[in-house]
Amino acid sequence: MVRFPRVSSLNLSLLWQSWLRHEGPSRRLLRWTRMQSVALLLICISVAVLSSLPWLLKPELQPGSLAPFDAVAPKDALVQDSTALEQRRSKLFARSVVQVIDPEQTSQLQRRLEDQLRQLQRVTDSGNAARIGPVNLTPLEQRWLEERSTKDHLAWDTAVRRAAGRMLSQGVVSSLAPDQLRVAASLQMKGIKLEANNPAAFSLASKVLTSTFEGSSNLRTDPILSKQLFEEQLTKQGVPTIEVRQGDLITRKGEAISPQAYDVLDFFGKVKREPQPVIWLTRFIEALAACGVMLLVMRRERPGLEVRHALLALGLLLLVQAAKLWFKGTVIPLAVLVPPTLILTEGLGAGCGLVWMAVASLLWPEPVNGLGDGRLIMAAAVAAAGALLAGRQRSRGQLLQMAVMLPLAALLGQCLLLQLQPYTGWRAWGSVNPSLDELASEALLLGILLMAALLLIPILEGSFGLLTRARLLELADQERPLLRRLSCEAPGTFEHTLMICGLAEEGARAIGADVDLIKTGSLYHDVGKLHAPSWFIENQKSGPNPHDQLDDPIASAAVLQAHVDEGLKLARRHRLPRPIADFIPEHQGTLKMGYFLHKAKERNPDVDESRFRYHGPAPRSRETAVLMLADGCEAALRSLPPDTSDAEAIDTVRRIVEARQRDGQLRKSGLSRAEMELVVEAFVRVWRRMRHRRIPYPIPARRPFSN
Repeated sequence: MVRFPRVSSLNLSLLWQSWLRHEGPSRRLLRWTRMQSVALLLICISVAVLSSLPWLLKPELQPGSLAPFDAVAPKDALVQDSTALEQRRSKLFARSVVQVIDPEQTSQLQRRLEDQLRQLQRVTDSGNAARIGPVNLTPLEQRWLEERSTKDHLAWDTAVRRAAGRMLSQGVVSSLAPDQLRVAASLQMKGIKLEANNPAAFSLASKVLTSTFEGSSNLRTDPILSKQLFEEQLTKQGVPTIEVRQGDLITRKGEAISPQAYDVLDFFGKVKREPQPVIWLTRFIEALAACGVMLLVMRRERPGLEVRHALLALGLLLLVQAAKLWFKGTVIPLAVLVPPTLILTEGLGAGCGLVWMAVASLLWPEPVNGLGDGRLIMAAAVAAAGALLAGRQRSRGQLLQMAVMLPLAALLGQCLLLQLQPYTGWRAWGSVNPSLDELASEALLLGILLMAALLLIPILEGSFGLLTRARLLELADQERPLLRRLSCEAPGTFEHTLMICGLAEEGARAIGADVDLIKTGSLYHDVGKLHAPSWFIENQKSGPNPHDQLDDPIASAAVLQAHVDEGLKLARRHRLPRPIADFIPEHQGTLKMGYFLHKAKERNPDVDESRFRYHGPAPRSRETAVLMLADGCEAALRSLPPDTSDAEAIDTVRRIVEARQRDGQLRKSGLSRAEMELVVEAFVRVWRRMRHRRIPYPIPARRPFSN
């Protein structure tokens, strides 16, 4: 008998937690309180209710389903044929395009004609008209040009302009063949009396007009007139109906219901619209599960995901679902998918933005007429491209450029899809194809919404604690008030901070951690020393050490711990994001204050060691762990003699790293042994750059100043 291994609940819990953690097997997951979880569950239920609402009252019969009974017409009637009406709408739409004269294009073509006339006169005056003229000239036309008088020249130019004005007033089509265009120009010229009644003058005028208008058009589509014509033609043709006589068999039990039979059944009230709890519950559970999966994936991408971040994602999803229900078939997928995806990508990362976009694309409340798959696929593609690009942008200027490029890419993609539709047979836009003006309007709306989203991101950064790449770089500006104060009031600490920043940045780059995050976090990790700068050795000048005057190791240890507590207060006062504020306590972790512990043990060997440890917590991310190692190695590397070899420097750094590891400081950070070795080598590379040899320059002897 085969025995299967027993899977305990503990093993399942470990598997579940390891799946949620993304950065490493020991990465701590930010836990939510019960009240926070209840609030998120209520919003998830709201999203599920909106997504499943159209299925709450569904007809029990559908076209194509099997008829559950025999149905006979109770009386004579004329029933509207919805299928035939939709087909008629599709056919009439292509024939209901009204074009009007575009004044801007007309002016452009008139300017082009004037350029042709001036160029023709210039090459005629130079005597090279046969070779480099704007049109190919016959010998008769060349002779006429050379022999014509000034009066003939002015009269001919005027006649050509009048003929062009007639053609432009009737409208020029870009798809007209050149031969047909030449014939039209000749007919227009014949209607104008020329003083120089020469066949060469008429033929040359036809050539110039053809060269000017070929491949161009001064027409544009008028959507309002097109809609009016569409409605007029639809009214003129009438609404297609189905004639039903009393006693006619509508459906036979067990046979498929045709669209026409469905319309008749609905007309006679045979299609009941009653609550469908099973269908509604299925859709509700699907939407609720999709929200749950979205939160789980977001927590896997960001183990430190805060409740307000999840509230933002669910709130945007709730707004999008409400917009889908409100606008129904007129909703623009680009407008409801792309801007929220960009906001979440900037604040939470590309992974969170993509999973939100996937859920928002799949949770469509109801397939409505006029919304084809092509629009939804194009919107999802543009949103995905925006998420991937936004994760690499490092400034708000680059985001602004992307907000301009995405609508243009959407417009070009939709135009290409529209042009390929006749060849593929795929009705990407449903029953009615959009015009170019409609596609341009959608792209313009998308651009406006993206601009609004960019203006909204700084507000959301403060309200929801989002940490965008642009905000990281802004916080790293050394002219910010808190950093400027640190450089003025604690210059030694500030110099120590810059040294650690270089080490930590190189270490983060070596293991693929977030370089911008660790760079910004390292600048703020010691701001708490502003509460008492002179109590720290790097800021002390000549004079007595305050700790020697205090002569109390326990009190001195309390001063060191205070720089962490005061740093957290400054972080809250200056509204530093939580990931940045975490560097303040975690760079010290629960390390021992070795010097003062030694002093205390000299006085009392039984002193409590816990009073000489920082309160922590220990590093909970790779970035804060690298900063802890950089903080511990910076002083040791600077104290190495100039003739120290790389091997000796590596050994020194490795001993410090191993000491932190034995002390349990790196247990929750997610740093692997291989990554620790990469960090060690990175620190030594930075040390080598700082300690490079320089050529000793001669210093001139000092001379006394002469009057």
